[in-house]
Amino acid sequence: MDTIFALATAQGKAGVSVIRISGARARDAGEAFCENLPVSHKAALRNLTDLQGTLIDQALVLTFEDRKSFTGEPVVEFHLHGSTAIVARMMELLGGVVGLRLAEPGEFTRRALENGKLDLAQVEGLADLIDAETEAQRKQAVRVLAGDLGRTAEIWRSDLIRAASLLEATIDFADEDVPIDVTPEVLVLLERSERAIIKEAEGVKTAERIRAGFEVAIIGAPNVGKSTLLNSIAGRDAAITSEYAGTTRDVIEVKLDLNGLPVTILDTAGLRETEDFVEKIGIDRALDRAEKADLRVFLKSTVEEQLPIEQRSGDIEMLGKADLFVDRTRRSVSGKTGEGVDHLVAAISKTLLDRSASAGIATRERHRQALLSSQKYLSAAKEGLDFGPDYYDLVAEDMRSAIRALNSLIGHVDVENLLDEIFSSFCLGK
Repeated sequence: MDTIFALATAQGKAGVSVIRISGARARDAGEAFCENLPVSHKAALRNLTDLQGTLIDQALVLTFEDRKSFTGEPVVEFHLHGSTAIVARMMELLGGVVGLRLAEPGEFTRRALENGKLDLAQVEGLADLIDAETEAQRKQAVRVLAGDLGRTAEIWRSDLIRAASLLEATIDFADEDVPIDVTPEVLVLLERSERAIIKEAEGVKTAERIRAGFEVAIIGAPNVGKSTLLNSIAGRDAAITSEYAGTTRDVIEVKLDLNGLPVTILDTAGLRETEDFVEKIGIDRALDRAEKADLRVFLKSTVEEQLPIEQRSGDIEMLGKADLFVDRTRRSVSGKTGEGVDHLVAAISKTLLDRSASAGIATRERHRQALLSSQKYLSAAKEGLDFGPDYYDLVAEDMRSAIRALNSLIGHVDVENLLDEIFSSFCLGK
């Protein structure tokens, strides 16, 4: 396998820039520019020179032995002063070393997967951690990267392997000293695993929203104060406001961090009957985005007002333009004066935080499909147990299929077609 190298830190001027070399020839490449490489896992200050002995930089150098690095291969790292000229010179020199080549996006992490340092779920967790912008996203990604999903799947696998072995012992050694009826223990193991798998699958949708972000749509009739409210929440003029109804024609988005959760607030076109072709397109888009949103804020001019979209459990109803009311209520809000905005934002945050509590460790649709596939085979296995020992071989096969589905969850089988897509999202040097 080729020895690869890349800049492991961001492009551009910085305090420190790190170049990583990984592969069988990593140490040889390091020694070409640095005398007396330090021992594994010990950092040392060294002069880096070109092949003519000209000083390039004084750098902190680290080495990692085979199987004791992030990639599972011998690794050398140069921690350079973050000058673009220094980095460019070192990259040029490394590119001229026979047997070295520039790493492809995500190739260091891919080697970590291939060498058993990470499972596929951990790789996805690492990608999510790099992309994390809020505290909730960071916490969720760290759990996956730490291997929590793999360890949980291993518990389920162990139970299912135990259940399958009981049945196979009955099939293969019917005349030996084994329990005649293993159904009760097998059923306990199957039901315990199935319950846990179903619960985890149910939490994926919420975990996906934490990873990708929740959407909150502000909906209401024209000129009820939606755009002014959005601007007040955002703290800037994100939407055009005027006294003329129908000013907002398209969906306007503002991304926020609410108590650690990634949230996109949507300002939508005012909902009304109209003959204006362009405005009607905006209204149709508003209805579509409102239908897909995780939470809707119904902004009304009166309590009795009816909007052409049905409220769902958890939706928030507020009266807009509270600054014009004589009698204020906690259910009124004014984007113009800021009255009630803090209360509304707190209500949005509480609703989404409550929903986030149902998130599991599995965070992607791929995970959910693997879990549901495993659960389907477990359900079939339970049904097969009712037909007695003559069907144990079929039940055991269902359990093996359930185990294979769990193996795909962490990348042990049937995921080759996913790898290129997953690693293409990584930057060079990761």
